[in-house]
Amino acid sequence: MAVTPPGFDLKGHANSTPDTVAEAPMNDTPETENQPAQSPPDRLSTDMRSDWFNAEALQRGVGIRFNGVEKTNVEEYSVSEGWVRLAVGKSRDRKGNPMTVKMQGVVEPYFRDVAEG
Repeated sequence: MAVTPPGFDLKGHANSTPDTVAEAPMNDTPETENQPAQSPPDRLSTDMRSDWFNAEALQRGVGIRFNGVEKTNVEEYSVSEGWVRLAVGKSRDRKGNPMTVKMQGVVEPYFRDVAEG
């Protein structure tokens, strides 16, 4: 099946009839694009292979309070699901990744640059 741009027929000629399906705008980002987000993402991972890896958020520095206690060994977290994945000691699995344990509780992420300044 040939894909034609909107407003053109199969032979590439311009159509005079408007398309009935409204298209989404190309740029759907808010106008405050230059300003950094005030809150960290709902879910974040430090593993580059993960779908939840976000280099920009990690460069800003994300701190995690888990059940009211500051944690520095968090590998991944999810606020909406209420869990953190913590590295356990210095042990590694056979692929070189840190051994982790998943704990349930109240997760409170924050950006360190906002807290410090």
